[in-house]
Amino acid sequence: MNIKELFENKKVVFSFEIFPPKTTSSIETIYKTLDSLKGLSPDYMSITFGAGGSVQDNRTIELSSLVKNKYGIEAVAHLTCISSTKNEIEYYLEKLKENNIENILGLRGDVPADGKIIGEFNHANELIDFINQKGKFNIAAACYPEGHIEHKGLYREIESMKRKEEAGASYFISQLFFDNNLFYNFKDEVRAANIKLPIEAGIMPVTNKKQIERMVALSGASFPDKFKRIIERYEHNPEALRDAGIAYAVEQIVDLVSTGVEGIHLYVMNNPYVAEKISGSVGRIIESINKVELV
Repeated sequence: MNIKELFENKKVVFSFEIFPPKTTSSIETIYKTLDSLKGLSPDYMSITFGAGGSVQDNRTIELSSLVKNKYGIEAVAHLTCISSTKNEIEYYLEKLKENNIENILGLRGDVPADGKIIGEFNHANELIDFINQKGKFNIAAACYPEGHIEHKGLYREIESMKRKEEAGASYFISQLFFDNNLFYNFKDEVRAANIKLPIEAGIMPVTNKKQIERMVALSGASFPDKFKRIIERYEHNPEALRDAGIAYAVEQIVDLVSTGVEGIHLYVMNNPYVAEKISGSVGRIIESINKVELV
């Protein structure tokens, strides 16, 4: 199924993001996780680009194929391009076709620590355009409600989104955020710029302190005062922090869904407990909204 069709036929799309097991582990180590996640009936699952970032040596396609062809859930395979040649990308696309995968999240990827770009792509829109030339794939793109960490500010982010839309992306998945007001402001600016593609809101439940520190470093996401108070109160109580983080994510999602967001993309971090708790809280709300005929 082309994921674009989901946004045409549902008021709210609900999806999960998972990551492949390490290359030293059997793919079977993720079976239990997938068994649990399938029972939550996500509209699709996206699978992050495998460890190491190599087109030939990662497990994204293997896990994407498992999700779609064994578990019957539509899969979106991530693909980064910053260190890849056109031949390597073509190889990856052929493997996706062989495994019946028709949806891709086209990403630039992180610039290497030494700053040297050894591939043939500098930006995600170049990858999206290349994919569109090579086959009938549906392509999602990333967006950043607070601007990309390399260039904070919405002006440059919106210009980047325009290029991705023009290159052939069919919808956007947002970077995680913790302040819905920032997302609403971002979306208003995007629509004012006449970018009309659906935007799925990326939500990551915070379940431990190390996760928070890592996210600050990688995404630069802002933390509202309410969120900071949760961290300060429960940082030495792991179980309470986990449950408070889940509750905060549920509150975010309910607010977003109530104000007409087109989709929720839940970064579940391969954690069925978190996915089950959140799905149990918001699933019925989303289901009720989707029962109302789209106009």
